[in-house]
Amino acid sequence: MIFEHIENNGHEQVVFCHNKDAGLKAIIAIHNTVLGPALGGLRMWPYKTEQDALNDVLRLSRGMTYKNAVAGLNIGGGKAVIIGDPAKDKSEALFRAFGQFVDSLGGRYITAEDVGIDVNDMEYVYRETQYVTGVHQIHGGSGDPSPFTAYGALQGLMATLNKKFGDEDVGKYSYAVQGLGHVGMEYVKLLKERGAKIFVTDIHKDRVEKAVAEYGAEAVAPDAIYDVEADVYSPCALGGTVNEQTLPRFKFKVICGAANNQLSTDAIGDEVVKRGILYAPDYAVNAGGVMNVALELDGYNRERAMRMMRTIYHNLTRIYEIADRDGIPTYRAADRLAEERISAIGKLKLPMGRSQPRFQGRIRSA
Repeated sequence: MIFEHIENNGHEQVVFCHNKDAGLKAIIAIHNTVLGPALGGLRMWPYKTEQDALNDVLRLSRGMTYKNAVAGLNIGGGKAVIIGDPAKDKSEALFRAFGQFVDSLGGRYITAEDVGIDVNDMEYVYRETQYVTGVHQIHGGSGDPSPFTAYGALQGLMATLNKKFGDEDVGKYSYAVQGLGHVGMEYVKLLKERGAKIFVTDIHKDRVEKAVAEYGAEAVAPDAIYDVEADVYSPCALGGTVNEQTLPRFKFKVICGAANNQLSTDAIGDEVVKRGILYAPDYAVNAGGVMNVALELDGYNRERAMRMMRTIYHNLTRIYEIADRDGIPTYRAADRLAEERISAIGKLKLPMGRSQPRFQGRIRSA
């Protein structure tokens, strides 16, 4: 059953990690390394079952392959999850034990921050392996990738507005932002700087209060966000919020946000098209964070990172061109762009290392 599941998703390797003393239960999934070593974040989440954790890491790692390919990066796709509550189960031993497992893979998988993980957690992982990005700047890293993810999402938004409305004036339109974590809050800040009308919601009341007080947003109850009369729905929390229950309530003309796996199913993606809503494929929009940390592989430079974020605009434009050219939904056009690049690079059959990024590594402190 497990091998069938892995085969159906096209994964190369799945590693189950357990350390009883550290309380570690983790899964590392390497989906595809045609373009280079697999890079993808580490997520910590209190999954109800181990099967839920496996399903999530397989889905997310496959998504990273497509995200990295569309972003034009010379890296493959992978992901890792730790089963646990990030509010109470974190420890130095836990993350150092995880780092040892990452190191045992010899660079096939490079980890980074994701949901439930911050730069402080990455510091512990970094003590056990050089194959980690998103560490503090003092170690030559780029730090928290959230601002870059948000800035990249803004570039994707402008390309999407231009496609739908014929202009890039963010301030002309209204936005329903779901989720005010590190990325969501930064995204709201960027929208506010451009004079936009913003509706916000989050399960954490203090985050909503901050968005209202600092950015002039209008608070909305979590379930009511789907009924807001706004131009753009921007999901910035967990995935699957565009589904059979929510889509019929949408008055939005555009879906563009930083969350992963926003469409619950492909059928929902097809229905989005039928309703005349333009969907900006999530993994193309939210690629700013992985673009930023990927630069650490060759030596980080912030100016270069900001310049790279702006390529997201052109990536979205290319996706819309493919959708129009082939008469397919935008989510399929994004997949097609990724698959065409992976296929083209795979056919080069260069010697090992020629097409892969050089991981310089950093001197690790004990």
